[in-house]
Amino acid sequence: MRLMYAIVLLLLSLFSYGQYSFSGYIDSDEWNSTVYLSLVEDYRKLSGVYAEQIIAKTTADENGFFEFNGNILDEKNKIYRIHVDKCSEDKQEVNHFNGHCTDSKTLIFIANNNDNIELPFSFENEVFCNIISTNPKSNAFVKIDSLKADMRFAYGEFRSEANRKLNNKKWFKTLQDYGKSLNEPLAELYIYAYLSDRASDFHSYYIKDLRQNDYYDNLKTRLTEKYPVSLYTNQYDNELAADKFMLESSAENEATFKWQWLIYLLLIASLLLNVFFIFQKRKAKQSSTKKLKERLSKQELVVLDLILQNKSNKEIAETLFLSVSTIKTHTNNIFKKLEVNSRDETKSLFFS
Repeated sequence: MRLMYAIVLLLLSLFSYGQYSFSGYIDSDEWNSTVYLSLVEDYRKLSGVYAEQIIAKTTADENGFFEFNGNILDEKNKIYRIHVDKCSEDKQEVNHFNGHCTDSKTLIFIANNNDNIELPFSFENEVFCNIISTNPKSNAFVKIDSLKADMRFAYGEFRSEANRKLNNKKWFKTLQDYGKSLNEPLAELYIYAYLSDRASDFHSYYIKDLRQNDYYDNLKTRLTEKYPVSLYTNQYDNELAADKFMLESSAENEATFKWQWLIYLLLIASLLLNVFFIFQKRKAKQSSTKKLKERLSKQELVVLDLILQNKSNKEIAETLFLSVSTIKTHTNNIFKKLEVNSRDETKSLFFS
């Protein structure tokens, strides 16, 4: 059956150059009969249903058959979406706010204005599972989704943090390598959008990978060569530049932060050393003055203490009930033992 579909589509493509035809079947008992075709030019909006992306709609017949055709699409490959839902026409905008739609079935595929695509029923009348197309790239997203299903199964075997981290590391590279093997940059963008999503567990791996892997620059080259004036290329170029700028700024901030902490540590060390030296100097001074005082008699120590209080000879004599001449004798003896010549020099020994 698939071979017959392929032959029919091939013949149609030969005789209808410049015409696209996207047709298929839906289960009318499950879905509304209205089928929508959207052009997805923002790869960050691949998941969900967005009213602003819809470019055509059609109604399935009593057998569930629908078809989109014409010649208004781009000659280059772009990303398209066909979807059905259970929302009434008057509730479309409400139920599809910000792309959210719980009751919809969606197929995302790659196509151009020359493609003929058939979407037949699969097992138990399941819709949008098989793609028969004249464009070999049309089913790239279906293949990627199948690989992601395998990934989710691997995660589900053991629900532990260790298993999640190991799977993150493995599947990040697996998905990235698989996208490259498809030889279609738009398919790689589908994977890139998934791996670099800030809400994804893979985002931290993406940031690390961006620092060291030239894959992203090579993808930019492939996009530029195949889709030089595409919105996809411009979007990727801008996002890549922004992420690299963020990494550079982060590295600069990190380096600045390290230098700031180094300066702070040096200042703290300098402060501690100064405190240590002051303490040592004060300790040495105290030791020195203690030794000096050990040279003096008890009476001379009392006189010295009063001299350091700026008492005159007369005031000291009155305080100690001694004569002025006796105080002068004690003062001269203090000067000799301390090896100074005046009161000021005496004070400097103890107060400097």
